[in-house]
Amino acid sequence: MNNLCVETTILLSTLLFETTTSSPYRTGSMESSDVELDFQRSVQAVLRELNTPNPALQSNQGMWRWSLHKKVERNPGKSSVLVRILLRELEKAESEDVRRVIIPLLLTLMSVLTKATGITEDLYHRAYTFCTRLLTLPAPYSTVALDCAIRLKTETAVPGTLYQRTVIAEQNLISELYPYQERVFLFVDPELVSASVCSALLLEIEAAQGQQTPEACMRHVVSHALQAALGEACHTGVLNRKLQASSRRVLEYYFHAVVAAIEQVASEDNPSRLGHLERMEEIYCSLLGPATTRRRCVVTQSIRGTLSAWVCQNESLTTPMGDLLQDRLPSIPMPSPYITFHLWTDQEQLWKELVLFLRPRSQLRLSADLDALDLQGFRLDRDLARVSTDSGIERDLPLGSDEPPDPSSSEMERAALQRKGGIKKRVWPPDFFVPGSWDGLQGAYCPRLVLGDDRMLGRLAQAYYRLRKRETKKFCLTPRLSLQLYYIPVLAPQVTGQDPEASRKPELGELASFLGRVDPWYESTVNTLCPAILKLAEMPPCLDTSRTVDPFILDVITYYVRMGTQPIYFQLYRVKVVSLHSSGCPGTCYVDQADLELTEICLPLPPNAGTKGIFTTLSHDPTEDIFLTELKVKIQDSKSPKEGSSPRRRGAAESPGAELSMCYQKALLSHRPREVTVSLRATGLVLKAIPAGDNEDCSCLHVSVTEVVKSSNLAGRSFTTSMNTFRTSSIQVQSQDQRLLTLWLDKDSRRTFRDVVRFEAGPCPEPCSRAQKSKTSVLSSHGQETDKNMAKPNSLLMPINTFSGIIQ
Repeated sequence: MNNLCVETTILLSTLLFETTTSSPYRTGSMESSDVELDFQRSVQAVLRELNTPNPALQSNQGMWRWSLHKKVERNPGKSSVLVRILLRELEKAESEDVRRVIIPLLLTLMSVLTKATGITEDLYHRAYTFCTRLLTLPAPYSTVALDCAIRLKTETAVPGTLYQRTVIAEQNLISELYPYQERVFLFVDPELVSASVCSALLLEIEAAQGQQTPEACMRHVVSHALQAALGEACHTGVLNRKLQASSRRVLEYYFHAVVAAIEQVASEDNPSRLGHLERMEEIYCSLLGPATTRRRCVVTQSIRGTLSAWVCQNESLTTPMGDLLQDRLPSIPMPSPYITFHLWTDQEQLWKELVLFLRPRSQLRLSADLDALDLQGFRLDRDLARVSTDSGIERDLPLGSDEPPDPSSSEMERAALQRKGGIKKRVWPPDFFVPGSWDGLQGAYCPRLVLGDDRMLGRLAQAYYRLRKRETKKFCLTPRLSLQLYYIPVLAPQVTGQDPEASRKPELGELASFLGRVDPWYESTVNTLCPAILKLAEMPPCLDTSRTVDPFILDVITYYVRMGTQPIYFQLYRVKVVSLHSSGCPGTCYVDQADLELTEICLPLPPNAGTKGIFTTLSHDPTEDIFLTELKVKIQDSKSPKEGSSPRRRGAAESPGAELSMCYQKALLSHRPREVTVSLRATGLVLKAIPAGDNEDCSCLHVSVTEVVKSSNLAGRSFTTSMNTFRTSSIQVQSQDQRLLTLWLDKDSRRTFRDVVRFEAGPCPEPCSRAQKSKTSVLSSHGQETDKNMAKPNSLLMPINTFSGIIQ
């Protein structure tokens, strides 16, 4: 009888809370209307920023999206209001065919749904239906919509799944049912980014992650899962106090119980939401109820019919009724990803950090030798692949290699259906790629975030190429690692009060500008971080750790890493350089100045060089390097005349520049090979891989040559310059006189080649493994003709993640 009275009292209180017309509740309705109006204004501000970007307000761009998410975090009970507004704007953009705002609004919606609780099933179904309609649109809209639809389907069946999986992976919490880990590597080049910027970023990251202990993250997972499943009936105040007072052993027990309940239902083909609710009810009652108290939980249907109310009956109800009604949907923070800050000083630092992340703690022993470190727990691929050299025909086998069976035996009949002397397939062990001690780590997601300008991206391209080349020799990281590359531009501030011509520097943000043109949400969210980072570096450091601050930069980085899943692939280019006076660089030749004339005779460009390359006449290997954005060539100053040489006639004007011979493959829309050979006099040339316009091709090199034009008049001979541009897939250049060349890669003065005689630039091929090379050599040794197009390796592409990819 007492239990029935308790149920009646709770239901009547809930009914009065919804239907009363007293002043406090009218005030609550007015506050809800004000919150909705505030959300609507913030969303409209974000849309205006996307549709009409204003360069004068660039320093404040990106703040509207951040403030919108902060409003939801401070008032999580109104998340459903923001979800309705975003869905209404998405449906309006679809009907009016305003595709520019669809992906930003959709990613904002997914960010809100990942953190929110109390979202009705009707809103989930409405968002899922909208994503399925976008599948008829071209990429990238259909690609982003498909990814969102898959996540929405899981979240609709099992609320709280996205939040739980994100926190487990980002905080590296141990779970057998979801064995995925993630770590964000933030790399900064100290020679390109100032010490104040590095210090400010490091302090903000440490301040935000100081309170993100594993115990706190497990409490967030348990509380969010129970609140998402039970809705308003979850007594969150009592639940949070209970979790705070629990020991680590008890906390781990309920953490694993919640993870098991969610992952078990999420893995089913037809998940039962009612069964999931019953399991979460058992965990909730077990966590809050004392062991000596008999507690029974009853599921009752809410008056509104959209939420399920969970009512706990107890023989002694100690919680006041007022606390139960007022304590609704407190803010459950979503911890930022675990970010490690690195100063990039070593060429092999990327590979080292990835190996250390994948190795268990018991094997964190770095060796001074990189090869020795690589071989600790791994085996070479040459022990795994066998290339057959036989023809597969039985009569080609040597005598005695296969004894024939008895004609009367049953083996003779089976042998007639078998191939003799073919390739013996070797079965690889299932744990080959990763040693047995690594079995606990089933998958790793490693976002690698770099801060800097185009020079930093050039170093990233070098490191990416070396990593791919190392993986072809020792295949150890790729099977268990998903390496994602993210880029945040940080450019040096413009110096005021100086002559623009005197302080002019090469454009160092070309790739960031390109990403902003093809992805408007990247322009509004990521490219606007540079002014904020520079302002943060100028502010005095705050040593008061007790004061709570909103880390704007860290929040934007977190949003970018979580929502930026669509890569844009950039072609890497390889340059081969032959230079004089090479200062001991490997692969280059050293020729004394006295032998320069002899070198000029031995190294001219052959008249019929063609596509075979101008290096076929050399007896040495050229130096190779990788560039991503730009290769700049400048003519060095002429050398002083030698003794005994005839002096230049007085009054004769010295021709500027150098005589260059160029052979290049012209880039055509039909992709047909067309070779062009030309000789001209030029003062320099620039090879750009990043197009300057929206409609230009990004899969070829854009070459600009400053040509010298001779003209004669009464005053004598004069020279003028003109700019010639063309597109090419590969180019070969050689200096024909005593003028040598200087090459700059990716605008980086540290990557300079001097005294260059000739060079060749073209797409960098993907590194091939030893087994692939041996297979090619075996086919050539047997005299088999292979198709050149089939044998040509694929070009190496480096992905950089954005929010939508390239929007045409």
